[in-house]
Amino acid sequence: MELDFSKLGGLIPVIIQDNVTNKVLMLGFMDETALAKTKELNRVTFYSRSKNRLWTKGEESGNFLNVVSITEDCDKDTLLIKVSPEGPVCHTGTDTCFNEKNEEDILFLKYLQDFIERRRKEMPEGSYTTSLFNKGINRISQKVGEEAVETVIEATNGTEEGFLYEASDLLYHLTVLLTYKGYRIEDLARELKKRHK
Repeated sequence: MELDFSKLGGLIPVIIQDNVTNKVLMLGFMDETALAKTKELNRVTFYSRSKNRLWTKGEESGNFLNVVSITEDCDKDTLLIKVSPEGPVCHTGTDTCFNEKNEEDILFLKYLQDFIERRRKEMPEGSYTTSLFNKGINRISQKVGEEAVETVIEATNGTEEGFLYEASDLLYHLTVLLTYKGYRIEDLARELKKRHK
């Protein structure tokens, strides 16, 4: 990474983005030493213009920004750092420095599949997901069918609460089936996007 620190007197702007929600959390600045420290600690360290020193975000509050990835822009004078934040990001106590909630419920589906993939890799005893993987594709497929029927029954003759409950079970079991087959929920999104006219 050969960055151009010359434009702002040795500093470059750094956009901090949540790796899961994709929300922009804050903007800070780094010099070369701050970037090196960030890579060393795997926690975002800025050059504080007000304190005139290096400052690891969370060093006082405990609300660290754990680095997931670091990407330079096309001009090599700005960084995008994707993070996993520990607690609120802003010094005011809000989730972001732009007074936004750091939430995006739809992205929980991605987190859920990541969790299911970990279950498949680790296969912990006593886990329902592990038991499904142990039983194989026929049982997983059967569960998807059962949950689809239960969803339809709740939709036509049940309650709204029951419908959401069964639809959630259907989506969970479908995600297990996707994982078993080596696919991601994002593959379904791409397929639907391709069909969209």
